[in-house]
Amino acid sequence: MKLRHALMLGLGGAAIAALLIEPSLAQTPTPEAASPPPSPIPNKGDTAWMLISSALVLMMSVPGLALFYGGLVRTKNMLSVLTQVFAIVAIVGLLWVFYGYSLAFTNGGGINDFVGGFSKAFLKGIDPNSTVATFSNGVVIPEYAYLCFQMTFAMITPALIIGAFAERIKFSALVVFVILWVTFIYFPMAHMVWYWGGPDAVGNAAKALAAATDDASKATAQAALDAVNKDAGFLFQKGALDFAGGTVVHINAGIAGFVGCLILGKRIGYGRDLLAPHSLTMTMIGASLLWVGWFGFNAGSNLESNGTTALAMLNTFVATCAAAVAWLFAEWVLKGKPSLLGMVSGAIAGLVAVTPASGFAGPMGSIVLGLVAGVVCFVMCSTVKNAIGYDDSLDVFGVHCVGGILGALATGILVDPNLGGVGIPDYSSKPGEMVVGAYDMMSQVIIQAEAVGLTLLWSGIGSAILYKLVDLTIGLRVTQEEEREGLDIADHGERAYNY
Repeated sequence: MKLRHALMLGLGGAAIAALLIEPSLAQTPTPEAASPPPSPIPNKGDTAWMLISSALVLMMSVPGLALFYGGLVRTKNMLSVLTQVFAIVAIVGLLWVFYGYSLAFTNGGGINDFVGGFSKAFLKGIDPNSTVATFSNGVVIPEYAYLCFQMTFAMITPALIIGAFAERIKFSALVVFVILWVTFIYFPMAHMVWYWGGPDAVGNAAKALAAATDDASKATAQAALDAVNKDAGFLFQKGALDFAGGTVVHINAGIAGFVGCLILGKRIGYGRDLLAPHSLTMTMIGASLLWVGWFGFNAGSNLESNGTTALAMLNTFVATCAAAVAWLFAEWVLKGKPSLLGMVSGAIAGLVAVTPASGFAGPMGSIVLGLVAGVVCFVMCSTVKNAIGYDDSLDVFGVHCVGGILGALATGILVDPNLGGVGIPDYSSKPGEMVVGAYDMMSQVIIQAEAVGLTLLWSGIGSAILYKLVDLTIGLRVTQEEEREGLDIADHGERAYNY
């Protein structure tokens, strides 16, 4: 017994000695390889807000824009405007899920700066579990929610164009033009301005660069960060700021409408006959629906529900109020009477101008922007338009293009934290969190001007080509007899009113 005990002590002492010499012999569990961090899960509040925002933006088109434009034309063309807007919404919705979303928001390979590819055509690879990044690190939303939200932007943008040549375009020509326009003009513009990998892609690449310890690993990490920064649209890479669509939606549609009204020519009797709106009541209802829907348009563009969302909503309130008041009093002073049409037109001008700045500017800056937009757009739609003599039926150029240019340029100024703005986010200086980066006002305004110039050229020249193509094949304009009769009967065989 003593012998066995001594033997055990001897063996135990030898084992302890061995462990002291070679600790790896200890019978400790082998540590498992570090598992990757769990994928972020969409927040139900963010998801709900994005779904609501999508419905609000749809309401901007139907019935908002349809009633706003419809009330501004003559009775004999009311139904044609309603039909045009509704048809555009339905057609573009289908094109969006067929290939539009893929062209706008995927990597386009060798032409990625300007347009995406077809990797998600017909929604390939997207399911209820798919997510997309927002503007906060570690925050995502369902891809279906993002897809629906961006679809409503694609729907309303070409519908804005029709106001410039209302009462004189063939319905068949409009349908063909819109299909071509969203394919070759809108989808690439959306890609150039809004496509990027998201904050986590930038942050993770910057984090890997910061953790690199030798020259080789640093070079590899730097190349990865450069690739992430390059995987974005052309204007996004340049640093252009457009929170909710000043370039993509308003300048894009506004210049296309202007080119269209020049190519189609003036309405019969323009400048000679009274071409007054047939129902300012409808126009006021439509403008009000547009304002309500615009909260989804601007505040929804933050892609989540937080303080920046509330800022965008507040800016959408105050800039609109300021522009409506500015147009009202400018018209009162210069024309002697304040008009309902002037006030609601001013409200739309304010909404347009604040769109690119809504999540970047402070409330006081947005008020100033609204005041300026109300006066500038009033002058464009009255004095300048009358002096030049072009027939932009419903002032698409004077409100959307000019207001969008003003807002896009002003965004480069109002984003300045010294003026109450939020500053420009920098996701790479402190990987994993969003901080305000360096800001130079003059440099940013130049970048904004470049974005405006590219949009005017891309849409202006591209739209002119598409108009001519349609005109040479099926013809753009209805006959004089059809125009005099009205497009309700000529194109659709029915009337808006039967009494």
